Amino acid sequence: MTNWNATDLPDLTGRTAIVTGANSGLGIATTEALARAGARVVLAVRDPERGRAAARAVQGSTEVRRLDLADLASVREFAESWTGELDLLINNAGVMAIPESQTKDGFETQFGTNHLGHFALTNLLLPHVTGRVVTVSSGAHRRTKGIRFDNPNLTGEYSPWSAYAQSKLANLLFTLELQRRLAASGSPVRALAAHPGWAATNLQGRSGSAVLNKLMAIGNRFIAQDNHAGALPTLYAATQDLPGASYVGPDGPGEMRGGPALVGRTAAASDPAAAKRLWTLSEELTGVTFPAKVKTPK
Repeated sequence: MTNWNATDLPDLTGRTAIVTGANSGLGIATTEALARAGARVVLAVRDPERGRAAARAVQGSTEVRRLDLADLASVREFAESWTGELDLLINNAGVMAIPESQTKDGFETQFGTNHLGHFALTNLLLPHVTGRVVTVSSGAHRRTKGIRFDNPNLTGEYSPWSAYAQSKLANLLFTLELQRRLAASGSPVRALAAHPGWAATNLQGRSGSAVLNKLMAIGNRFIAQDNHAGALPTLYAATQDLPGASYVGPDGPGEMRGGPALVGRTAAASDPAAAKRLWTLSEELTGVTFPAKVKTPK
């Protein structure tokens, strides 16, 4: 196993990063590590009060801004308020295996939050991005054979885990097509993906099933690695010299825990035709498109 950890981060003084869902779990661990390395970190959170409470415990430069990925109006407001360059965009926030519900725009919540919200945010911010976009996916992408293009909201056939798996597959296809578009435009910006393995965070325990919540709590205690270890693949993807569209996860058995390393993905997550099709669908659903101008080499 690799022994790379957060102390191996390069000096990030003068760099600015946005971390979505930064007030807890993987998000706060990512924020803490980036701030300790010298970065100015913007905590993009749904609840600013909780964000400010989390930021007070971080050693380094932080700022808290409101962002609700389940509300495209909030996404647009956040992006429109951004000025200046952005070195790192960490698409970390997400929900997992929750009871069926919809976002404010009427999308299935997991697909709408985990994928569509980040799709819109990334494209709206992309003219400012100078470094990398890292999107947090999951090994659960292996639990689905493909995007349900005929029924992305899984209307009438909703399953919490199927919906989660689809949203995490969407994260990987989004990264693949985003990298293709960045390269075609001549931009040096790179898009990468990461997954934490099994990390003990507050994502677990919201399934609506007392039995499943208990089982996940037991897994968190005896199997999972902590949120700081779970954040390492994201930090590695954000700072190491890796090719665009790389996917980083733990290098231990089953990719459940271990040091960060390049890992594999399913054929469905590597399909460029599906990635383009998802991009087109996402543009139609969000009304957001790839920007006419992105950062190019000076």
